[in-house]
Amino acid sequence: MLQLSAAITNRPVMSLRTGGQVATAVTPIINPDNLKIEGFYCNDLFENKELILLYQDIRDIIPQGIVIDDHNVLVEESELVRLRKVLELQFELIGKPIETVDKEKVGKVGDFAVETGSMTIQKLYASQSIIRSFTGGSLSIDRSQIVEITQKRVIINELLKRAPLPAAGIA
Repeated sequence: MLQLSAAITNRPVMSLRTGGQVATAVTPIINPDNLKIEGFYCNDLFENKELILLYQDIRDIIPQGIVIDDHNVLVEESELVRLRKVLELQFELIGKPIETVDKEKVGKVGDFAVETGSMTIQKLYASQSIIRSFTGGSLSIDRSQIVEITQKRVIINELLKRAPLPAAGIA
């Protein structure tokens, strides 16, 4: 099921064992190579420190928050050797400029949709300038349109251009 980023960020992390909240999932850890959410930075409620929740430890995402088995699945960053390169990137997707292959500016990433079963980002939603948003509306970009993702921008294939509508009443 696709969910917007707001449904998975700044959400309570609920433990099945204790039946209550054990942390808050603050921001996703995104791997820019495959647009997969590898986990979440979490604020631990017990020790008041930052821990990481890996995506494979998530049981379910419900309206009340993210469900896990127990608090002990939250780990410190130093324990995650395989994810070290991704963690060092500190990749942020929201706010990243979007350009076409021909360097045409499209807008900035305003939001994204995640397929919660595999935790892969399927769509990007571009925030455009005020003038562009009046003429073209919002823009949805499927992951198949993405050519490259760098630390500075998202590069996509060329957009289809719409033909201008004829003015009404002109003969």
